[in-house]
Amino acid sequence: MPGTIRAILALSCPNQRGIVAAVASYLAESGCNIVESQQFDDALSGRFFMRIVFDSELGRTADDLRQGFEKIRERYDMRATLADASVRRRVLLMVSRFGHCLNDLLYRRSIDALPIEIPAVVSNHIDLKPLVDAAGIRFIHIPVTAATKQTSEEKLRTVIADLRCETVVLARYMQVLSDRFCQDMPGEIINIHHSYLPSFKGAKPYHQAHARGVKLIGATAHYVTADLDEGPIIEQGVARVSHLMSPTDLIAVGRDIEASVLARAVRWHAEHRIIPNGHTTVVFDQS
Repeated sequence: MPGTIRAILALSCPNQRGIVAAVASYLAESGCNIVESQQFDDALSGRFFMRIVFDSELGRTADDLRQGFEKIRERYDMRATLADASVRRRVLLMVSRFGHCLNDLLYRRSIDALPIEIPAVVSNHIDLKPLVDAAGIRFIHIPVTAATKQTSEEKLRTVIADLRCETVVLARYMQVLSDRFCQDMPGEIINIHHSYLPSFKGAKPYHQAHARGVKLIGATAHYVTADLDEGPIIEQGVARVSHLMSPTDLIAVGRDIEASVLARAVRWHAEHRIIPNGHTTVVFDQS
């Protein structure tokens, strides 16, 4: 239909009567047709969460609808995003020397399995430049040392601003971002790591796990906060292993899980399926 756009409304607010009716009435009065709706009432936090996908059939843009929704947002003290579903999120990927997550994200993007744009890949090493070049994406090398950490982070800020990146994905980027940087992009930095933390920290965690006879390997994708590796969890994955497997086997299994878990987290974030809920998250319909 001419003039039709598909949009996504994701919101949370203190739970009270009339929220669903107010939202549905506004969309109907604005000439919108709801095609998908999910909601969740968290009895523990007392908050209500909702995600609606709808078509705007009167030529109204997401900006128009967002402006018109402002009165309802204020009335119910909502935290809300209303986005044009056709506009892809601009995501900056960051990586060090392990390329499995990066390679997986680049491939998924190339076959249109991720609704994102990747303007560039930033790395503190040059090892993965050929992989990024082959994908036709800009590679930016920003070395990081203890002496240059602050300067390097300022360069990173400039890259994010110049490329208009909304989200940063740490696809096995092995540097700790400063508290200030994390606070400047709340809910927009995603990290992936093995789920042995905090049991097996530091070098060779899979070797440590093998020595202890672990039976499960997992990975966790989460939003980055100033609390290292303790941000709200988005997605996790797990696989069973046995004594027949070597540390190298465990590493291979772990890499597969990390790549798939991170890809799901990035897709759900880009599709506005994730709504923060204090130290946790509400994730709607991951199918």
